[in-house]
Amino acid sequence: MRLVLQDLRKSFGEKKVLADVNFQFEKGKIYGLLGRNGAGKTTLFNCLGGEIQADNGTMKLVNESTSRDLEMDDVGYVYSLPMLPEFLTGYEFVRFFIEVNGDVIEGQGNDMDGLFDMIHMSHEDRHKLIKHYSHGMKNKVQMLLFLLIKPTVILLDEPLTSFDVVVASEMKQLLRDMKKDHILIFSTHILQLATDLCDELIILNHGSLTSISPEILTQPDFEEQIIKLLRNENELGMGEENADAGNL
Repeated sequence: MRLVLQDLRKSFGEKKVLADVNFQFEKGKIYGLLGRNGAGKTTLFNCLGGEIQADNGTMKLVNESTSRDLEMDDVGYVYSLPMLPEFLTGYEFVRFFIEVNGDVIEGQGNDMDGLFDMIHMSHEDRHKLIKHYSHGMKNKVQMLLFLLIKPTVILLDEPLTSFDVVVASEMKQLLRDMKKDHILIFSTHILQLATDLCDELIILNHGSLTSISPEILTQPDFEEQIIKLLRNENELGMGEENADAGNL
């Protein structure tokens, strides 16, 4: 399964944020999305998640025999600031979520404790009110929801930046375990995290997406090279004459 973006554009007034985005994401990979503040990462995620409508272009899920438009139900969005009902315990909320989505969740609600064990949440914590959860605990619950409903595409907006070392390690392993069944796109400002976790790095700069060549990542000064690419449009080859995504 592939997520294929073709000629995707989005502007806000006179400001062009996405300019002829062309890219293919494959299931079984974690993609690290890099870009400076204001580059359009959130706009891209919002278009993919159906929260805003692109001005132009297509977003399709393609496999060997079929091609169809990406739909909201195909996408799970892990927000940097989790939005969960704080008046419920984690256990109550997940049980409620399973009941409401029973048509797409089959047989996974019979072992609630097993689900929380999978995300390494203690018995005490799973029965606390969500308002008492740390940021990391809330993000764990978000991830558990997507393990249950299994959306084809999962967008992760800076999900690991506020975790302690142990929780971050647990979450990274969880993402590695999930990737075989999903297309994972991971937005982060932390270059070391992206290189450690992701199978492929892409840059969003001047409205277009471009893959970073694997050869760059093997060089001692790869961090400096990537920073240079983020600073310099010409290095990316992403002017209007070459808006298609390619390899650096």
